[in-house]
Amino acid sequence: MILKTKMISSLEKVFCDEELNADEFSRGNALRGEVFSFQLAYYSDELNCPLTIELESELKDYITIRSVELVPCEFTGYDFDDNVLRTAPGLYPDPLMPIDNLRNATKQWRSLWIKVAIPPDYTPSSYEIKLKLLLTSKEHKHEQSETFILEVLAPVLPKQKLIHTQWFHADCIFTQYGVECWSEAHWTLLDKYIRNAAEHGINMLLTPLWTPPLDTDVDGERPTVQLLDISKAGDNYSFDFTRLERWIKLCLDAGIEYFEMAHLFTQWGAKCCPKIIVNEHGADKKLFGWHTAAVSAEYRNFLNQLLPALKRFLKNQNIFDKCYFHLSDEPNITNIDSYRAARDIVKGLLSDCKIIDALSKVEFYDQGLIEHPIPANNHLDEFVPRNIKNQWTYYCVSQREKVPNRFFVFPSARNRIMGVLMYKYDIAGFLHWGFNFWYTQYSIDQNMDPFKVTDSGRAFGGGDPFLVYPGPDGPIDSLKYEVHYEALQDLRALRLLESKIGRQATLEMLENGLDTPLTMTEYPRSATWLFNMRSKLNHYIAQAE
Repeated sequence: MILKTKMISSLEKVFCDEELNADEFSRGNALRGEVFSFQLAYYSDELNCPLTIELESELKDYITIRSVELVPCEFTGYDFDDNVLRTAPGLYPDPLMPIDNLRNATKQWRSLWIKVAIPPDYTPSSYEIKLKLLLTSKEHKHEQSETFILEVLAPVLPKQKLIHTQWFHADCIFTQYGVECWSEAHWTLLDKYIRNAAEHGINMLLTPLWTPPLDTDVDGERPTVQLLDISKAGDNYSFDFTRLERWIKLCLDAGIEYFEMAHLFTQWGAKCCPKIIVNEHGADKKLFGWHTAAVSAEYRNFLNQLLPALKRFLKNQNIFDKCYFHLSDEPNITNIDSYRAARDIVKGLLSDCKIIDALSKVEFYDQGLIEHPIPANNHLDEFVPRNIKNQWTYYCVSQREKVPNRFFVFPSARNRIMGVLMYKYDIAGFLHWGFNFWYTQYSIDQNMDPFKVTDSGRAFGGGDPFLVYPGPDGPIDSLKYEVHYEALQDLRALRLLESKIGRQATLEMLENGLDTPLTMTEYPRSATWLFNMRSKLNHYIAQAE
């Protein structure tokens, strides 16, 4: 009977149906205030036995150990390039589960995720992290020990400057947990998920003034999740911002800094209105929705009253300058006229506001329809010549060839490289649509189990719809979520070096030895390059102190 262990990096994915070929990874360095992760892979031919892990380190109080578990994926995606690990449906490593009642999987390689959250005031030094894995069967007791050396350097990782949103779906939370919308149970869960998001570098939150008109089939609807209480008498509206005020306080207390208001018009072209519930004659009714044209006189009247009142409220909350507005998500060139019509409705009302939208056709910017476009990373180079101030980018299910993304089938290095590339492009903000989209496509099945359905009902490549899983009492992190946070830390470290030696010198350090300059499609594919780059970057920073 055997028990094998191996230290491997955070950028490896351990599959249960193949031999582990990952390189040994037993040393690393990090800045103070940084989160550093690695894995302990293990294999045993014993039959379903208890596993325990013992930890010895001066850093023990700052170390979390979780088990990398597997989830099924029926639809992995399509039209990928060759920078993939595999493309077949199957089991993929992703959720990071508590190690209570941990048991081995017979004749399978699995791994434990070791996360070290280094305090910003910790003493710089080299620290040993000793791990002992014990497996106990009726006949045998096995143990294997491994040691990781983590060098903590003196510089402190600075605060994140990037504005970062992963769309937060408040309706998915109350439906998944079977609680009422805006009940105290819902608010408690929201607090846990929002804090988790903030801890992972998400500092902007999608705010459901009304049910966001996203991923909804035409004439279909998502569960109502509306922060505003709205009443109507004749042609006049009144607005109660009490719940919105509670939402803002909850977010600020959790560490959220920016707020993006729910889209003012429907997705993919701004042709209709979002679902908005209004109390009229003592009864709540769906006053606006798919049945209402975006350019209708009634909706114009509504916005003419709402937006000035909303802006006054946001100013009173002292967050107006941290708020962003959306018109419509992902309009294409065939929708440009309807998008223009929608923009014209609110142009005067939001002239002093920041409007951002995910769209990848430069015509929208060139024709003056939007000042802050968010192109997908595979279209970003088309926008670069415009020298747009505070350029954002995003990726989603369509960014499958050459560019970075977070799909299950991609190597983790292809997830993490995004931080380096955001530095190269001087990106001010990053958006993704799926923090916790736990419905099927178009929100048709709202009772989906995210541990069993990871592709939104065979619609989106596995890994795209959500970063967190619904645990019994709150969020369960994922491997891709932690790797994405490593990318954000790379960006912060690069900006720290820039503050010391300048942007040009930082770029020269970053691209030294590369055959071609970094672009969204041309970048080193290996995890080794990323680790060597970070190690070199960290020492450059330390020397510049």
